[in-house]
Amino acid sequence: MQKRVFLAAVAAAGVTGGVASAATLDDVQARGELNCGVNTGLVGFAAPDADGEWEGFDVAVCRAVAAAVLGDPSAVEYVSLTGKTRFTALASGEIDMLSRNTTQTFTRDVDLNFEFTGINYYDGQSFMVPAELGVSSATELDGATICIQTGTTTELNLADYFRSNDMDYEPVPIETNAEAQQQYLAGACDVYTTDGSGLAATRAAFENPDDHVILPEIISKEPLGPVVRHGDNEWGDIVRWTLYALIAAEELGVTSTNIDEMAEGTDSPEINRLLGTEGDFGEVMGLEPDWAVNALKAGGNYGEIFARHIGEDTPVGLARGLNAQWTEGGLMYAPPFR
Repeated sequence: MQKRVFLAAVAAAGVTGGVASAATLDDVQARGELNCGVNTGLVGFAAPDADGEWEGFDVAVCRAVAAAVLGDPSAVEYVSLTGKTRFTALASGEIDMLSRNTTQTFTRDVDLNFEFTGINYYDGQSFMVPAELGVSSATELDGATICIQTGTTTELNLADYFRSNDMDYEPVPIETNAEAQQQYLAGACDVYTTDGSGLAATRAAFENPDDHVILPEIISKEPLGPVVRHGDNEWGDIVRWTLYALIAAEELGVTSTNIDEMAEGTDSPEINRLLGTEGDFGEVMGLEPDWAVNALKAGGNYGEIFARHIGEDTPVGLARGLNAQWTEGGLMYAPPFR
């Protein structure tokens, strides 16, 4: 009953927020700043650096949108949100967009009146255990205590997986990834479960990462991406096509090092349309012709962003896998700029 009441309240807030925010672009431009909801702290995805500046894979999307809309990638107010608070913050208008490793589901997209504007990371839920336990498979976790963030899809996935495998577990609810790390390392739970990318990022922050093992089972589909409210199609288009610009640029060979040269014009009509030397794509969205150029200068194309923050040469150490370009056997695919 409490869950249904909560969903109804958030859905109602989403409807109100959607109507009230029918001019989000105008609000952002008048404010001169993008309010972007991010994680409370997840290495590689969204976390403050030593100087207190936010950085990471999801942060890069916020910066790209700010650059596209305002011409300034630093014009972002980052709002750190938990799994529980993120949707209320978006529905209420506290933030203009959510870029917080959030899974697209039917309920979130339809019942809660949100709009997912594309997928920037294809993921799946997994499990991490201390290596000293000698566990090599999730099927060996019967009776385990498991740390799990509340307000996430992982709660239901976990229940489904253990029920289907006729196993029992004891949940240890936590609010943030930082709390999960603390409880897991303190031995309050045998296992930590969340998206595989989140486990890799969490392990990377440990003093001895090799003392912990991510089990091979992937028990769910977790398509992660930016989210906006229903009711403002223009704003949704801006966030969506900014993400697509990052993805398309990688496919088309536009990088942070050659973009100035390419922005002067190329032999490729699609690159020219992307970078604003042909067509009026920026004007159609209420932006400047060089909106995509600004977005790409904020942090490079999708591949550059991935490699810099979470790729194989970073402490997080993620391979491209499903997140490779479609031309390389992955799922990353931007619709044509036509």
